Amino acid sequence: MVTEQKATGVMTVGDLVRQGAGLLSRAGIEQAAQETAWLLEQALRMTQLELRLNESQAVEGDRLGRAQALLARRARREPLQYLLGTQEFCGLEFEVEPGVLIPRPETEGLVEAVARLASGDRPVIADIGTGSGCIAVSLTCRLPRAVLYATDCSTEALRVARRNAERHGVAANITWFEGDLLEPLRVNGLSGLVNVLVSNPPYIAERDWEALQPEVRLFEPRVALAGGEDGLAVYRRLVGNAADLLCEGGWLIMEVGQGQAEPVHRLIEAAGRYGAVEIQPDQANIDRVVCARKQ
Repeated sequence: MVTEQKATGVMTVGDLVRQGAGLLSRAGIEQAAQETAWLLEQALRMTQLELRLNESQAVEGDRLGRAQALLARRARREPLQYLLGTQEFCGLEFEVEPGVLIPRPETEGLVEAVARLASGDRPVIADIGTGSGCIAVSLTCRLPRAVLYATDCSTEALRVARRNAERHGVAANITWFEGDLLEPLRVNGLSGLVNVLVSNPPYIAERDWEALQPEVRLFEPRVALAGGEDGLAVYRRLVGNAADLLCEGGWLIMEVGQGQAEPVHRLIEAAGRYGAVEIQPDQANIDRVVCARKQ
Protein backbone atom coordinates (compact mmCIF):
# COMPACT_ATOMS: atom_id res chain seq x y z
CA MET A 1 0.00 0.00 0.00
CA VAL A 2 2.78 2.42 0.92
CA THR A 3 4.61 1.67 -2.34
CA GLU A 4 1.48 2.31 -4.39
CA GLN A 5 0.80 5.62 -2.59
CA LYS A 6 4.37 6.79 -3.07
CA ALA A 7 4.05 6.09 -6.79
CA THR A 8 1.06 8.42 -7.04
CA GLY A 9 2.75 11.10 -4.94
CA VAL A 10 0.15 10.89 -2.14
CA MET A 11 0.32 9.36 1.34
CA THR A 12 -1.79 9.63 4.45
CA VAL A 13 -0.43 11.07 7.68
CA GLY A 14 -0.71 7.65 9.29
CA ASP A 15 1.19 5.90 6.52
CA LEU A 16 3.88 8.58 6.66
CA VAL A 17 4.22 8.09 10.42
CA ARG A 18 4.59 4.33 9.98
CA GLN A 19 6.98 4.68 7.05
CA GLY A 20 9.17 7.10 8.95
CA ALA A 21 9.31 5.02 12.13
CA GLY A 22 10.30 1.95 10.13
CA LEU A 23 12.95 3.85 8.17
CA LEU A 24 14.58 5.31 11.29
CA SER A 25 14.37 2.02 13.17
CA ARG A 26 16.20 0.22 10.36
CA ALA A 27 18.83 2.98 10.46
CA GLY A 28 19.58 2.07 14.08
CA ILE A 29 17.88 5.02 15.76
CA GLU A 30 16.60 3.97 19.18
CA GLN A 31 13.70 6.41 19.57
CA ALA A 32 12.52 5.99 16.00
CA ALA A 33 8.81 6.58 16.64
CA GLN A 34 9.37 9.69 18.77
CA GLU A 35 11.89 11.21 16.40
CA THR A 36 9.55 10.54 13.47
CA ALA A 37 6.83 12.47 15.28
CA TRP A 38 9.16 15.40 15.94
CA LEU A 39 10.29 15.53 12.33
CA LEU A 40 6.75 15.34 11.00
CA GLU A 41 5.68 18.09 13.38
CA GLN A 42 8.30 20.24 11.69
CA ALA A 43 7.62 19.16 8.12
CA LEU A 44 3.81 19.12 8.20
CA ARG A 45 3.31 22.00 10.66
CA MET A 46 1.16 19.74 12.83
CA THR A 47 1.29 19.00 16.55
CA GLN A 48 1.73 15.43 17.74
CA LEU A 49 -1.93 15.40 18.77
CA GLU A 50 -2.92 16.51 15.27
CA LEU A 51 -0.77 13.74 13.77
CA ARG A 52 -2.73 11.18 15.79
CA LEU A 53 -6.15 12.68 15.13
CA ASN A 54 -5.63 13.12 11.38
CA GLU A 55 -4.11 9.79 10.35
CA SER A 56 -6.29 9.52 7.26
CA GLN A 57 -5.48 13.03 5.99
CA ALA A 58 -3.72 13.07 2.63
CA VAL A 59 -0.20 14.46 2.35
CA GLU A 60 1.11 15.33 -1.08
CA GLY A 61 3.24 17.73 -3.08
CA ASP A 62 5.75 19.90 -1.28
CA ARG A 63 4.55 18.80 2.17
CA LEU A 64 5.16 15.15 1.35
CA GLY A 65 8.51 15.90 -0.24
CA ARG A 66 9.62 17.98 2.77
CA ALA A 67 8.60 15.25 5.22
CA GLN A 68 10.30 12.44 3.34
CA ALA A 69 13.46 14.50 2.83
CA LEU A 70 13.77 15.15 6.58
CA LEU A 71 13.19 11.49 7.40
CA ALA A 72 15.78 10.41 4.81
CA ARG A 73 18.37 12.81 6.23
CA ARG A 74 17.79 11.49 9.74
CA ALA A 75 18.09 7.92 8.44
CA ARG A 76 21.54 8.91 7.16
CA ARG A 77 22.22 9.81 10.83
CA GLU A 78 22.26 13.56 10.43
CA PRO A 79 21.66 14.90 13.96
CA LEU A 80 18.05 15.49 14.89
CA GLN A 81 18.96 18.89 16.35
CA TYR A 82 20.33 20.11 13.01
CA LEU A 83 17.15 18.99 11.27
CA LEU A 84 14.88 20.67 13.82
CA GLY A 85 17.19 23.68 14.07
CA THR A 86 17.20 24.02 17.87
CA GLN A 87 18.40 22.43 21.10
CA GLU A 88 17.37 23.19 24.69
CA PHE A 89 20.11 24.16 27.14
CA CYS A 90 19.73 25.52 30.69
CA GLY A 91 16.01 25.96 30.08
CA LEU A 92 16.57 28.09 26.98
CA GLU A 93 16.15 27.19 23.31
CA PHE A 94 19.23 27.66 21.13
CA GLU A 95 19.52 27.72 17.37
CA VAL A 96 21.97 25.12 16.07
CA GLU A 97 23.15 24.29 12.58
CA PRO A 98 26.04 22.39 10.99
CA GLY A 99 29.20 24.24 11.96
CA VAL A 100 28.41 24.52 15.67
CA LEU A 101 28.59 21.87 18.36
CA ILE A 102 25.19 20.74 19.62
CA PRO A 103 24.83 21.70 23.32
CA ARG A 104 24.83 18.74 25.72
CA PRO A 105 23.09 18.48 29.11
CA GLU A 106 26.38 17.74 30.90
CA THR A 107 27.73 21.12 29.79
CA GLU A 108 25.11 22.81 31.96
CA GLY A 109 27.45 21.99 34.86
CA LEU A 110 29.82 24.67 33.54
CA VAL A 111 27.11 27.31 33.85
CA GLU A 112 26.30 26.14 37.38
CA ALA A 113 29.97 26.25 38.41
CA VAL A 114 30.52 29.75 37.01
CA ALA A 115 27.35 31.08 38.65
CA ARG A 116 28.56 29.67 41.97
CA LEU A 117 32.17 30.84 41.79
CA ALA A 118 31.97 34.18 39.98
CA SER A 119 32.56 36.88 42.59
CA GLY A 120 31.98 40.63 42.68
CA ASP A 121 29.11 42.83 41.62
CA ARG A 122 30.15 42.87 37.95
CA PRO A 123 32.37 39.83 37.35
CA VAL A 124 34.27 39.66 34.07
CA ILE A 125 33.62 36.27 32.45
CA ALA A 126 35.09 34.94 29.20
CA ASP A 127 33.68 31.92 27.34
CA ILE A 128 36.46 30.34 25.28
CA GLY A 129 35.32 28.49 22.14
CA THR A 130 31.74 29.69 22.47
CA GLY A 131 30.26 27.71 19.55
CA SER A 132 26.49 28.25 19.57
CA GLY A 133 26.93 30.74 22.42
CA CYS A 134 24.91 28.56 24.78
CA ILE A 135 27.28 29.06 27.75
CA ALA A 136 27.77 32.81 27.30
CA VAL A 137 24.07 33.47 26.71
CA SER A 138 22.95 31.27 29.62
CA LEU A 139 25.42 32.99 31.94
CA THR A 140 24.25 36.43 30.84
CA CYS A 141 20.65 35.45 31.56
CA ARG A 142 21.71 34.04 34.94
CA LEU A 143 24.09 36.88 35.86
CA PRO A 144 22.70 40.00 34.14
CA ARG A 145 25.29 42.34 35.72
CA ALA A 146 28.27 40.27 34.58
CA VAL A 147 30.56 41.49 31.79
CA LEU A 148 30.72 38.72 29.18
CA TYR A 149 33.27 38.07 26.47
CA ALA A 150 33.12 35.12 24.08
CA THR A 151 35.75 33.87 21.63
CA ASP A 152 35.72 31.41 18.77
CA CYS A 153 37.95 30.73 15.78
CA SER A 154 34.91 30.13 13.55
CA THR A 155 33.12 33.00 11.81
CA GLU A 156 30.14 30.71 11.26
CA ALA A 157 29.90 29.79 14.94
CA LEU A 158 30.03 33.43 16.02
CA ARG A 159 27.25 34.25 13.58
CA VAL A 160 25.02 31.60 15.20
CA ALA A 161 26.07 32.70 18.70
CA ARG A 162 25.11 36.30 17.97
CA ARG A 163 21.70 35.19 16.72
CA ASN A 164 21.17 33.22 19.91
CA ALA A 165 22.10 36.24 22.01
CA GLU A 166 19.57 38.31 20.07
CA ARG A 167 16.99 35.56 20.48
CA HIS A 168 17.25 35.85 24.26
CA GLY A 169 17.62 39.61 24.44
CA VAL A 170 21.23 39.74 25.69
CA ALA A 171 23.12 40.74 22.53
CA ALA A 172 24.21 44.06 24.06
CA ASN A 173 25.71 42.29 27.08
CA ILE A 174 28.26 40.11 25.27
CA THR A 175 31.39 41.15 23.36
CA TRP A 176 32.38 38.66 20.66
CA PHE A 177 35.96 38.09 19.51
CA GLU A 178 37.05 35.93 16.59
CA GLY A 179 40.39 34.25 17.13
CA ASP A 180 42.32 31.39 18.65
CA LEU A 181 41.37 30.52 22.25
CA LEU A 182 42.71 33.18 24.65
CA GLU A 183 44.59 35.30 22.12
CA PRO A 184 41.71 37.72 21.37
CA LEU A 185 41.45 38.55 25.08
CA ARG A 186 45.17 39.25 25.32
CA VAL A 187 45.31 41.53 22.29
CA ASN A 188 42.27 43.45 23.55
CA GLY A 189 43.97 44.34 26.82
CA LEU A 190 42.21 41.94 29.20
CA SER A 191 45.31 40.38 30.77
CA GLY A 192 44.90 40.16 34.54
CA LEU A 193 41.30 41.42 34.45
CA VAL A 194 39.17 38.28 34.01
CA ASN A 195 37.37 36.77 37.01
CA VAL A 196 36.34 33.53 35.29
CA LEU A 197 37.56 31.80 32.14
CA VAL A 198 35.12 29.06 31.16
CA SER A 199 35.55 26.58 28.33
CA ASN A 200 34.18 23.34 26.90
CA PRO A 201 37.26 22.51 24.82
CA PRO A 202 37.69 19.73 22.26
CA TYR A 203 38.58 16.59 24.21
CA ILE A 204 38.08 13.54 21.96
CA ALA A 205 41.34 11.60 21.56
CA GLU A 206 42.36 10.54 18.06
CA ARG A 207 42.21 6.88 19.05
CA ASP A 208 38.53 7.29 20.02
CA TRP A 209 37.38 9.14 16.91
CA GLU A 210 36.20 6.21 14.80
CA ALA A 211 34.13 4.82 17.70
CA LEU A 212 31.98 7.93 17.95
CA GLN A 213 28.32 7.82 16.92
CA PRO A 214 27.82 8.68 13.22
CA GLU A 215 25.86 11.78 14.21
CA VAL A 216 28.95 13.14 15.95
CA ARG A 217 31.72 11.78 13.75
CA LEU A 218 30.17 12.61 10.38
CA PHE A 219 28.26 15.82 11.03
CA GLU A 220 29.43 17.87 14.03
CA PRO A 221 32.45 20.15 13.53
CA ARG A 222 35.65 18.20 14.13
CA VAL A 223 37.46 21.33 15.32
CA ALA A 224 35.06 21.51 18.28
CA LEU A 225 35.59 17.88 19.22
CA ALA A 226 39.06 16.56 18.36
CA GLY A 227 41.58 17.20 21.13
CA GLY A 228 44.74 15.74 19.62
CA GLU A 229 46.40 12.39 20.16
CA ASP A 230 45.41 12.07 23.84
CA GLY A 231 42.51 14.54 23.90
CA LEU A 232 44.40 16.99 26.12
CA ALA A 233 46.04 19.29 23.57
CA VAL A 234 43.77 22.27 24.18
CA TYR A 235 43.84 21.80 27.96
CA ARG A 236 47.61 22.18 27.91
CA ARG A 237 47.24 25.52 26.15
CA LEU A 238 44.44 26.75 28.39
CA VAL A 239 46.14 25.77 31.64
CA GLY A 240 49.46 27.18 30.47
CA ASN A 241 48.13 30.58 29.40
CA ALA A 242 44.95 31.25 31.38
CA ALA A 243 46.67 32.51 34.52
CA ASP A 244 47.98 35.55 32.62
CA LEU A 245 44.41 36.57 31.80
CA LEU A 246 42.93 35.86 35.23
CA CYS A 247 42.89 38.36 38.06
CA GLU A 248 44.18 37.23 41.46
CA GLY A 249 41.78 34.61 42.81
CA GLY A 250 40.16 34.17 39.37
CA TRP A 251 38.90 30.78 38.19
CA LEU A 252 39.63 28.61 35.16
CA ILE A 253 36.60 26.33 34.71
CA MET A 254 36.65 23.57 32.08
CA GLU A 255 34.50 20.65 31.02
CA VAL A 256 36.42 17.36 30.67
CA GLY A 257 35.66 14.02 29.07
CA GLN A 258 35.19 10.80 30.99
CA GLY A 259 38.44 9.79 32.67
CA GLN A 260 40.15 13.14 31.98
CA ALA A 261 39.63 14.92 35.30
CA GLU A 262 42.73 13.46 36.91
CA PRO A 263 45.09 14.09 33.95
CA VAL A 264 43.82 17.67 33.71
CA HIS A 265 44.29 18.07 37.47
CA ARG A 266 47.93 16.98 37.03
CA LEU A 267 48.39 19.56 34.26
CA ILE A 268 47.10 22.24 36.63
CA GLU A 269 49.41 21.18 39.44
CA ALA A 270 52.40 21.07 37.08
CA ALA A 271 51.69 24.64 35.92
CA GLY A 272 52.40 25.90 39.45
CA ARG A 273 50.13 28.92 39.11
CA TYR A 274 46.93 27.62 40.65
CA GLY A 275 45.91 26.84 44.19
CA ALA A 276 42.52 25.30 44.96
CA VAL A 277 41.18 22.77 42.45
CA GLU A 278 37.58 21.53 42.52
CA ILE A 279 36.19 18.63 40.49
CA GLN A 280 32.44 18.52 39.94
CA PRO A 281 30.55 15.39 38.76
CA ASP A 282 27.66 15.44 36.31
CA GLN A 283 24.27 13.79 36.84
CA ALA A 284 25.72 10.42 35.85
CA ASN A 285 28.37 10.86 38.59
CA ILE A 286 31.14 11.24 36.00
CA ASP A 287 33.77 13.84 36.91
CA ARG A 288 32.87 16.51 34.37
CA VAL A 289 33.93 20.00 35.46
CA VAL A 290 37.39 21.02 36.72
CA CYS A 291 37.75 24.38 38.46
CA ALA A 292 41.22 25.80 39.18
CA ARG A 293 41.78 29.02 41.14
CA LYS A 294 44.71 31.28 40.36
CA GLN A 295 47.02 31.67 43.35
